[in-house]
Amino acid sequence: TFAYVEGEVVQRIGPPQSGFDLGWTDLSGLADGPAQLSHHIAQEVGAPFDLEHGPLIRGHVVRMGAQEHVLLLTMHHIISDGWSIGVLGREVSALYAAYSRGAADPLAPLPVQYADYAAWQRRWLSGEMLAEQTDYWRRALAGAPALLELPTDRRRPAQQDFTGGHVALELDETLSDGLKALSHRHGMTLFMTLLAGWALVLSRLSGQQDVVIGVPSANRSRLEVEGLIGFFVNTLALRIELGGTPTLAQLLERVKEVALQAQDNQELPFEQVVDLVKPVRSLSHTPVFQVMFAWQSEEGATLDLPGLQAAGIKGPRSAAKFDLTLDLKESGGRIVGGLNYAAALFDQQTVERYGAYLRNALAQMVGDAQQTAAALPLLPQTERQRLVEDWNATQAPYPSQSCIHQLFEAQVARAAQAPAVVHEERTLSYGELNAQANRLARHLRRHGVTADSRVGICVERSAEMVVGLLAILKAGGAYVPLDPAYPADRLAYMLRDSDPALVLTHAPARPALHHALAAARRPIALLDLNDDAAQWAADSPHNLAYVIYTSGSTGHPKGVMNEHRGVVNRLLWMQDTYRIDHADAVLQKTPFSFDVSVWEFFWPLLTGAQLVIAKPGGHRDPHYLVDLITEQQITVAHFVPPMLRMLLAEPEVTRCRSLRHVICSGEALPYDLQQQFFRLLPGQLHNLYGP
Repeated sequence: TFAYVEGEVVQRIGPPQSGFDLGWTDLSGLADGPAQLSHHIAQEVGAPFDLEHGPLIRGHVVRMGAQEHVLLLTMHHIISDGWSIGVLGREVSALYAAYSRGAADPLAPLPVQYADYAAWQRRWLSGEMLAEQTDYWRRALAGAPALLELPTDRRRPAQQDFTGGHVALELDETLSDGLKALSHRHGMTLFMTLLAGWALVLSRLSGQQDVVIGVPSANRSRLEVEGLIGFFVNTLALRIELGGTPTLAQLLERVKEVALQAQDNQELPFEQVVDLVKPVRSLSHTPVFQVMFAWQSEEGATLDLPGLQAAGIKGPRSAAKFDLTLDLKESGGRIVGGLNYAAALFDQQTVERYGAYLRNALAQMVGDAQQTAAALPLLPQTERQRLVEDWNATQAPYPSQSCIHQLFEAQVARAAQAPAVVHEERTLSYGELNAQANRLARHLRRHGVTADSRVGICVERSAEMVVGLLAILKAGGAYVPLDPAYPADRLAYMLRDSDPALVLTHAPARPALHHALAAARRPIALLDLNDDAAQWAADSPHNLAYVIYTSGSTGHPKGVMNEHRGVVNRLLWMQDTYRIDHADAVLQKTPFSFDVSVWEFFWPLLTGAQLVIAKPGGHRDPHYLVDLITEQQITVAHFVPPMLRMLLAEPEVTRCRSLRHVICSGEALPYDLQQQFFRLLPGQLHNLYGP
């Protein structure tokens, strides 16, 4: 037992006991016997120990039938480790065999006791030896990453959750033999080879070239302690560098060197290593490393009892001390074991995939150790087929010969009287919108607009903006959005670069446009949106639909030319995916110099939905947007994440119950923002952000 004496923990050795208190439960004849057994095992595992008063080992026998019993033996880790289980099994077998035939105790007296070893270790690990090992671990872990950031299924909780799960892993005899041969060729142990494969998988999954893996060490390097029961095991933090594009053979050599050096310095207790390197501390993960690899060189406890057949049973795996623990051993010519995982972070299917990656990586290592580690294909063929081929098989038939305005006209033919555009107090039906766009398109044709002509449009957000966009397309041109809110210098550059045939405008935008034209220093015809329209003629779907300018963050803005067929493809994909109709209202609030505005304008007009236009500047006012969404019963809206955060911060945002689809893009969608949305609003949130 262990007790505090003057502020320090000391070990106390009590007198030998004549008997062992063995509990007894009879489950024989019960239909739910196996379930009851699992319950008893869970109780044994979860029951606490009293370190000061003991006992620190307890046993329980469960009778399952006349000829079948289960022995549950539980020891506290402070007095035992994995090696000790094997020692205990051998000694119990020897004692049982002797006592069952009336013989005396056959076990030879131990040359030393655990207390002797503990006292020796304290004296030995001091002075020069302590300095050497301390210096090694300080150098080995200097600057090591605080966290191995594996792709998890859930966000890491603020405080570590130790609930665990387990996935079995087995390598067939062919692969197991190949790994043994590979290890022999490189003069290393099977443990080192498997560690290299595990490090490679972790590096590829995390994207980190510096990986720290915890490895338990038996720490029984002296012959005198091999037969002792006690806690000898230590934990080594092996730091493996995968940078510099090493071949697999070079990676094996790196791992071999790291493992040998760590074994030469394995006596310094891991808790002292942690104090020494002072890693970043967090309640959400373990310090120094979060992933472990345990290689079991011993078979564990086996019982050879005369007159009885004895076999081990699998107990529950309900805890996970680390994010992932790979536990392997050699058994029957195969490498077998499994992956223990933190259920708070991973789903079982995810860990099963990780196991498949490891199996595939090891097979690749056996096949060709000269290939580059970073280029080694990890995905099994079935998963590669699904990710690379099946999920990218996006080809689908669509009316690629149709233009945006032609699809709009088809919707006009279906429901000419339905409301199409709503802007403040003004509403245009599909028929009215089409008629106005036709008149303006004919007017544009008379002014020289033909196929692929670029036509500037400098207007504030309004119904006239929609009429102008459709008219330009109907006339065969491509619109160039000129946001009147832009600086005059930027507008002047866009005018010079795009060289439009003419520019559509209206009174609110004229001052900004005149300043830009003066700076551009070239004559460009202007056309007010109140003028009459001219005869419309159809154009080819390969013609330009619009030219939108980039932000210019890498230099001058670049005009990006977009054809009708690409826009039609995108709009019809959105319709196939989200399915809106006459009952929907789509909010148009994105400035028309950004790509998102394209689907905001044309998606509803191709599907019979209402296009509701926010007032100029309204996209920056979350209070106004809440009112507009509520009053117009908006069902579809787009927000960049910062604007969505502002909207959700509005006290009355819960009034927006009509929202059915909220689409986010522009930048990564934070997890906390997603959760906030689901707490406040009932609709679906779609993340269209991608690299």
